[in-house]
Amino acid sequence: MENAHTRKKQPELVRRALLDRAAELAVEQGLAAVTVQAVADAAGVTKGGFMHHFPSKQALIDAVFRELLDTLDQDLDARIEADPEATGAFTRAYLGSVLDMIPGASGGPWAALYVSMLADPDLRALWAGWYEARLERHQATDDTVQLAAVRAAADGIWLADLTGIALHGRAGLHALLLDMTLPHS
Repeated sequence: MENAHTRKKQPELVRRALLDRAAELAVEQGLAAVTVQAVADAAGVTKGGFMHHFPSKQALIDAVFRELLDTLDQDLDARIEADPEATGAFTRAYLGSVLDMIPGASGGPWAALYVSMLADPDLRALWAGWYEARLERHQATDDTVQLAAVRAAADGIWLADLTGIALHGRAGLHALLLDMTLPHS
């Protein structure tokens, strides 16, 4: 590590490195591996450098989770914009986005944080706030019981994928759920 007094300060690069290393550690080793020291070491900064950007491990994890939500927002918005049918567009975007994040061998970037969300009230609150805001935003186009069922099914499919449960006829299930989002005459 370079001497802190001679090294050029680049706070945005340091912050980015801390976020990236935390996400990598969470995916590769689980959220328990994301400690202040482990992230600082992986990012090549001191614990003091870590604390300059994030006052705690929880603040860092929250920031990583918020970034993932921002990425999800961007993906959803792009899918909604490309959808020619307004009714159900959010639900179709959500279904497509969730089914596209199938956890692979590494679990994908969402896996460690989603699993942790089940036990962490702060992350659950972040998710719930994000989800409720999206539902409110799309209330005019996606506020039916049927569309809520499709979104819940998408979450169930993602959880099945995450836990290694084989879903027979997955492509057919996706097609059925997609059809449920379309207005029928």
